[in-house]
Parts: sequence; C-alpha cells; structure tokens
Amino acid sequence: MPKMKTKRAAAKRFHTTGSGKLKRMKAYKSHILTKKSAKTKRNLRKATITDATNARVMKRILPYE
Repeated sequence: MPKMKTKRAAAKRFHTTGSGKLKRMKAYKSHILTKKSAKTKRNLRKATITDATNARVMKRILPYE
C-alpha cells in the first residue's frame, strides 16, 4: 500500500501540539482592518485550538502532522 499524502494547504495552516490537538490562527486579520477595533485585532493575533467537530476531519487530511 502506498504512503498517504498530506494535503499541503492544510499543513500550512494547522500545527499539532504536544498533546495532539490542532493549533490554527484566527481568520479576519488580513484586510479591512480600519473598521475593526484595536481590541479585536489584538485578539485575532493569538492562535487557538481547532474545534473538536473539525479536528477529526483535519487529522485524516494530515496523517503525519
């Protein structure tokens, strides 16, 4: 059986933590920032853990992450 291929688009967006959870950056931080408050932009900087409902699908896409 051949090796499974990692989906490269997902590999660039998700990283595995030591406990096996998937870490991701938040959305809405790329443009149209003038109408967003400083507090909102500051909170968007931080990484967050992927929700459990999506994590199962993402683990299948990222077999070796």
